[in-house]
Amino acid sequence: MNSVEKDNYKTFLSEIKGKIHQAQYEAMKLVNKTLLALYWEIGKSIVEKQKEHGWGKAIVETLSKDLQNEYPGMQGYSARNLWYMRNFYAQYKDNAKLQPMVAEISWSHNLVIMEKCNDDLERQFYIQMTKKYGWSKNVLIHHIEGKSYERFLLGQTNFDKTVAEKYKQQAQLSVRDEYIFEFLELGDQHQEKELEAAIMKNMRSFLMEMGGDFTFVGNQYRLEVGDENYYIDILLYHRGLKALVAIELKAGKFKPEYAGKMNFYLSVLNDKVRLKDESPSIGIIICKEKNRTTVEYALNEINQPIGVASYRVSPTLPKNYKNLLPTPEAIIESISGIIENITTEE
Repeated sequence: MNSVEKDNYKTFLSEIKGKIHQAQYEAMKLVNKTLLALYWEIGKSIVEKQKEHGWGKAIVETLSKDLQNEYPGMQGYSARNLWYMRNFYAQYKDNAKLQPMVAEISWSHNLVIMEKCNDDLERQFYIQMTKKYGWSKNVLIHHIEGKSYERFLLGQTNFDKTVAEKYKQQAQLSVRDEYIFEFLELGDQHQEKELEAAIMKNMRSFLMEMGGDFTFVGNQYRLEVGDENYYIDILLYHRGLKALVAIELKAGKFKPEYAGKMNFYLSVLNDKVRLKDESPSIGIIICKEKNRTTVEYALNEINQPIGVASYRVSPTLPKNYKNLLPTPEAIIESISGIIENITTEE
């Protein structure tokens, strides 16, 4: 087999492998839907029979023992899992919107969302995100524990008018309203150089807190403009967005001039550093404090995509954190774009 034939065969092999992987994926989706439909029906039957006959909790234990005796070695019929099935049906039976959605993600993902989320809108958000971005169970848990839902709703960016539609939702998810840097072991009073040095020593933890889709490019990244040099505190790359992400660290309160400086950095990055197949660069200004109204005014006329976040070195959330969330109607409007994008892509 000559070199041309080898190349042709490699292409042929790649095509066949692609078809096999696609078939395996479709089969897996079908199995998942079938399994969830079965669990739904079992949960429904338990709820209905308990109501009809006045059966208590003991019926689940009895049913579990009988099913495991009938199907020895088959997983999924423990008393605990049967209770999950019952709660699965009870939780979603009256929610016409979420009912079809839960079949789009795995049983293990559903269990995480049921256990860790108490609000239907929050559940809807994580179901859609898991489906859209293919989050693993561990990634899903990380996002829930990191309060991605709240930070998605609270995040202050100008992405609505500066990011391409197909990347808008993912870009919004890439910037949290607040970051928790407890791994830095810094005192409450510290300088920006200390903050940057501590982050560099804990880069892996920093990237995880940023969201897991980032890779490190460099720190004090030099930009040469004319006969002067400018330095970006930290430069990252977001794999999903395919964009450079400039990070500016501020150990004090947000000032409007920070947005103008970041706007300048992004213009230079796009002109001198960004590759042709990459998306426009994004900036994230991370400050010790911020006034939300000041941030809104500062970003209003900026033409580059910039987000402004705060950080803290302890995991305690502000007491009024929940009070900052928008109304249920506004939340529905905020996450509707995600749902519409998924429907369009399908």
